[in-house]
Amino acid sequence: MTVFLNGRFVPEEQALVSVFDRGFLYGDGLFETLRVMNGVPLRWAAHWRRFAMGMLRLDLAVQWQPEYLRANAADLSHHNHLPDAILRLTLSRGVGERGYSPRGADSPTFAMSLHPVPVLTAEAPRVKLHTGSLHLPAGDWLSACKSANKLLHVLARAEAEAAGADEALLLNPFGEVAEATSANLFWIEGDALHTPPLSSGALPGVTRADVLAWCQSRGIATHETTTDLARLLRADGCFLTSSASGVVEVIGLEKQTISSSPMTHRIRAAILDSWRAESNRV
Repeated sequence: MTVFLNGRFVPEEQALVSVFDRGFLYGDGLFETLRVMNGVPLRWAAHWRRFAMGMLRLDLAVQWQPEYLRANAADLSHHNHLPDAILRLTLSRGVGERGYSPRGADSPTFAMSLHPVPVLTAEAPRVKLHTGSLHLPAGDWLSACKSANKLLHVLARAEAEAAGADEALLLNPFGEVAEATSANLFWIEGDALHTPPLSSGALPGVTRADVLAWCQSRGIATHETTTDLARLLRADGCFLTSSASGVVEVIGLEKQTISSSPMTHRIRAAILDSWRAESNRV
């Protein structure tokens, strides 16, 4: 596999980062994950806006312009013969003085890597959820960034897998549902669509925003609503959204069945159609 590291294409075995890099030591950095389809990095501008916002908040920077990096991401897909893949952007503060102070860390480490992934199909994957025991902070501006420190999400996913589930559901300290470890959450009540507000601790997902925009353009009522587990179990349908998988149907929570809604499959089809259209414009 070829990796883009600090401005150069290098074989993965030569893509080496110092053990003193602050990303390795403290999770002092950011990342973005997006889908590549037909060699095209999808929704690049939206992902870059979130990445740039994170850089601003964490006082980080890259020396390359976003369109230059987008072109190199497409080249990375070509070099690796992976027209359909997951693209990860990773930025750390680099090497600095020992300790938490960022002083002296003046040479950030930036990488882009590709990861094989199954081709998306019309049929939505189906997952079961388990509630994590650790709480996600509410109203914390770091929740809006994809920071390189995701230990809470890692432990929650481990709990879910140990419980026989596919994904973990994260609550905030008020017992409100915020998100899944790697996806945003939606549920359906009648003809209306609901999702937790960003203030609950949810990440401002790119696909989340696309789903809300599409539904609003079709006259489907959308609400940013706080919810608990009991309300989810009564829902007429439930799904997750991510830039890796699009729309994924939730069929169970805490070993109880959640109803299936045709709206889930309609929304998945719309998102896939928009992705295919974008991948064919280039």
